[in-house]
Amino acid sequence: MGERKIIQIEDKVPFKLLLPLSIQHMFAMFGASVLVPFVFGINPAIVLFMNGVGTLIFMTVTKGQAPAYLGSSFAFLAPAGVVISKMGYEYALGGFVAVGFCGCILSLIIYKCGTDWIDVVLPPAAMGPVVALIGLELSSSAASNAGLLDDKLDMRNVIVFLVTLGVAVFGNILFRGFLSVIPILIAVIAGYLTALGCGILDFSKVASASWFALPNFTMAKFDTGAILMILPVLLVITSEHIGHQVVTSKIVGRDLLKTPGLHRSLFGDNFSTMISGLIGSVPTTTYGENIGVMAVTKVYSVRVIAGAAVLSIICSFVGKLSMLIQTIPGPVIGGISFLLYGMIGASGIRILVDSQVDYGRSRNLTLTSVVFVTGLSGIKVAFGDIELTGMVLACVVGMILSLIFYILDRLHLTNDQDEEA
Repeated sequence: MGERKIIQIEDKVPFKLLLPLSIQHMFAMFGASVLVPFVFGINPAIVLFMNGVGTLIFMTVTKGQAPAYLGSSFAFLAPAGVVISKMGYEYALGGFVAVGFCGCILSLIIYKCGTDWIDVVLPPAAMGPVVALIGLELSSSAASNAGLLDDKLDMRNVIVFLVTLGVAVFGNILFRGFLSVIPILIAVIAGYLTALGCGILDFSKVASASWFALPNFTMAKFDTGAILMILPVLLVITSEHIGHQVVTSKIVGRDLLKTPGLHRSLFGDNFSTMISGLIGSVPTTTYGENIGVMAVTKVYSVRVIAGAAVLSIICSFVGKLSMLIQTIPGPVIGGISFLLYGMIGASGIRILVDSQVDYGRSRNLTLTSVVFVTGLSGIKVAFGDIELTGMVLACVVGMILSLIFYILDRLHLTNDQDEEA
């Protein structure tokens, strides 16, 4: 048997395949979509609406050449939480708008300056581990969602988690034909039915929900202090965005930093965040779950992702349907995420392999080692209310170290320039 057929970015997908593939993407992104509004204490319907709209905006800006589903950004949790506690959610929305606007300005600067600087500040020896950390540092959240890190394990959660993960893993290996492109969806359904059998589902909120409900739109308010508190997150989300575009490029076999261009994808990402803040939703961002689904299924079609976006918008207006989706238990989300996050980690290693990074050279070994240890050590660096840790801190450290190496090369002070020549 040959390898599973790849459905490329521009490929058309028949409706009988489009619908289940779109549902698969929406389910995989569900945890990312609703967890942030739960933390902020707002109705997730507005977030489902804006994530769908934001994804369609992103596709329009990138001319349908960059497959990405926008989910809720976790990078804003700490500073936005402070603003919400002191001033209220409306002023946090003003901060979201400001970050999105500044991100759009940054994308215009990148349009003028190009992307060659990325190879200087994030060479493959640094980019590979940074991308790997996107998945590796999220692995504990997958286990936490599944209830595997609780002081006292609930065997029902363990059973649901194992069934979900098992179907996803072995389905990815054993399924053939049509089933081979929807292993994630099948795993979600299997996990959900197992949760139903274990008696851990609660449908009371579904029964009481109305069939039609408008999302809660909220107008943003602006305060200079709130904006300055949230604005530094721009560094975090820009680092994440570049990492996501690089790993997606590796998966789909195209350089998305050049076509459609980093300036377009970054603009689409930040413009969506700006609109989100204006109407009362949380910031949006490209997401690891979406990347993981593409890596598993080899389905990269933007039509599939657009279908998932439309379904998300529809769900935001159908009260019972939106509430039913919210009954998907943590062990199911955790079981799916367990595999998807691992796929992202493996994609980072793939960057090192494809770039043929030579670890016989001390600079490459040093750079990768420092980035990995920084990201996994748990070190936290705070600047006011902004905290850098994990992948983001590792990315910043890797960029600084790579830039220093570049300057030392220009001054002819490094000891391996003969090898480079």
